[in-house]
Amino acid sequence: MQTTTETESYRIVGTPRFGGILVVADHASNRVPGDIDLGIAPELMDEHIAIDIGVAAIAERMCARPGTAALLGNVSRLVCDTNRTVDDPAAIPETSDGSAIPGNVGIDREARLARFHHPFHDALTTLLNEQPPQLTLILHSFTPQMATRPDETRPWHCGVLYDADDRGARIATRLFEEEGLVVGDQEPYSGKIYNAAIERHVESEGRPYLYLEIRQDLISDEQGQAQWAERLIRVCNQVALEIA
Repeated sequence: MQTTTETESYRIVGTPRFGGILVVADHASNRVPGDIDLGIAPELMDEHIAIDIGVAAIAERMCARPGTAALLGNVSRLVCDTNRTVDDPAAIPETSDGSAIPGNVGIDREARLARFHHPFHDALTTLLNEQPPQLTLILHSFTPQMATRPDETRPWHCGVLYDADDRGARIATRLFEEEGLVVGDQEPYSGKIYNAAIERHVESEGRPYLYLEIRQDLISDEQGQAQWAERLIRVCNQVALEIA
């Protein structure tokens, strides 16, 4: 049975191990605490603006393997987006892919950040320092098409993000392509722009990592989640080996 530690801001699944794999999925939940009202239609909470569909299930499946643990965000990205820096307005978004989030207007931003953003990143720092993994997998999912860019499709199976250190991205791209997958640098954003986790936790410390986004329609059911969990265990182990 998997070990789980849960707080309001995050969950830790599995047992972190020195030299293992740490999965970081900050957009893993669509939970909204009872004292927060985002002011949006309930059905939007099951859409990509509120959660990275499929990533929690993949991370939890990966953690069934010894040596793999995961840090999962425990609130919706609409409550607090821990993948953005604290000074980025989108850390507590007032709009997301064309949808207004009226409940985030005029709030005490510092209190919201202190409640969710800081504890998540403090926990990640502790995990990386106390049980340094051989590889950190930063895991997200993306939509085949964004609502604000209806004429643009994103047909690749997965996309990689990186800033200065592209070792994990390049090795993983080769491995995915050997399996017949279409892989590219993630668009319309990249790890050189949206790099809160990269800059603060991995590249600044020289830690090996792979930052990956999977197209959400591929992992929206159990079959796809199981397939990608198995694939990522294999790919991450190989990436870690080659970087080492």
